[in-house]
Amino acid sequence: MGKVKNLMLQNNLKKFLFYFLLVTIIFFVDRISKLYVINLFNDKDLLNIYVTPFLNIHLVWNKGIAFGLFSFDHSFFYKLITIMIVGIIIFISLMIIKAKNLKVYFLIIILGGSLGNLFDRVYYYAVPDFIDFHIKGFHWFVFNAADIFITIGIICLIIVEMFPNKLRK
Repeated sequence: MGKVKNLMLQNNLKKFLFYFLLVTIIFFVDRISKLYVINLFNDKDLLNIYVTPFLNIHLVWNKGIAFGLFSFDHSFFYKLITIMIVGIIIFISLMIIKAKNLKVYFLIIILGGSLGNLFDRVYYYAVPDFIDFHIKGFHWFVFNAADIFITIGIICLIIVEMFPNKLRK
């Protein structure tokens, strides 16, 4: 019985370390992309970098939540939203512990992106967004790499929930 328990602990530790590594990689991909753009715009007096006819790099500082909603200065509401985000991150972490199969990886993707944006909220008091996607004069909300990870993770979770029998086998 002791050997089985020890083996289970080793397997759980290996899974935890692997999940931690994935979250860390996602976090650092986000951080590196943000630092690169922040330094690029600080070193030069740039307003926009035109990458393609439908994609610009344009640095904006988001003091709200997703897509700039609920933007506040350094106030009670900003701190309250930040505390709520910490609560959501804790909830996602608990979901990872209980999740099985593909859901674990989608939650890890969401967690890594969420931690990237939380870091910015605490360190800069705003999140640097810089990917400006537009078509024929219509600009989508400016976003960053963490937002991409979060969005991909959420879309994948929705798909898994919509087709549970086909994707869980």
